[in-house]
Amino acid sequence: MIDWIKAARLRTLPLSMSGIIMGSFIARWKLLEQGKTWDWTIFALALLVTLLYQVLSNFANDYGDGVKGTDQNRIGEAEQRAVASGKISAKQMRNAMFLFAFLSLVATLVLLYKAFFPDFINEFYTFIGLGVACILAAIGYTVGKKPYGYLGLGDLMVFIFFGLVSVCGSYFLFTKSFDWDMLLPASAIGLLSAAVLNLNNMRDIENDEKSGKKTLALRLGFKNAMIYEMVILMLPPILVLIYMMMNGLQEQGKYYAFIFFITVFPLTALRRKMMEVKEPKELDPFLKQVGIITLLMSVLVAFGLNYFR
Repeated sequence: MIDWIKAARLRTLPLSMSGIIMGSFIARWKLLEQGKTWDWTIFALALLVTLLYQVLSNFANDYGDGVKGTDQNRIGEAEQRAVASGKISAKQMRNAMFLFAFLSLVATLVLLYKAFFPDFINEFYTFIGLGVACILAAIGYTVGKKPYGYLGLGDLMVFIFFGLVSVCGSYFLFTKSFDWDMLLPASAIGLLSAAVLNLNNMRDIENDEKSGKKTLALRLGFKNAMIYEMVILMLPPILVLIYMMMNGLQEQGKYYAFIFFITVFPLTALRRKMMEVKEPKELDPFLKQVGIITLLMSVLVAFGLNYFR
């Protein structure tokens, strides 16, 4: 059981919850402003679905890299990869991957039924397709003949699914509408998620080069990947700030909504420490820290918008 818990990589779960929290509680603020109701059940189901997607992705990543031999010489957390270490067989991991794909699909159907039936049938079917795409994306990062993680497309896919799909999709579950300004907080979460993946790939850059896993970090080179990291860590608070100002919160005197901006300070401190790193393996502790700051930003946005009314 301990090996399975390690394979699930629980430290990645806060990052996956961030987009759901951001989108759901912005929707709550909008609905309450309009005198409408917000359903906690939909929020709980959305969290369950995203956690299942994340565990599925982690199992698939463990399986895909394990059978390709990519994890043989990994550093940091990768030393605990289950298939590569032999603690869990490739067959067992593949079966677990199929199980979680099935559980993810069932949970997605329950969520969509709760959110859309019986008045939004077209949206129900559209989101089923989106859910299937999320499941395939979770598996396709390292599994298959041409996994996109080996082609340098991981950052883009993480930005889309952890950011745009997670935030805008969860917002739509409640409001049944898409607002273009939601792309700002969605992009903020997407960039922070890409920052975590880039850190992971920078840490593993030497091993990935040996195994033929051509991540974006490897294609850019360590120095340029670090510059890229600094940029995508700087932009998220600015994007959320622009969103708040576009919605006139400063004009309404609701300055408490800007409490999220305190995340600028830990992000700035992290960027400074990262720039001092000389060896890729020294980046491992930063993965968890960026994930926690991402979750903190989402929680502060939710808190600022909804609990200082």
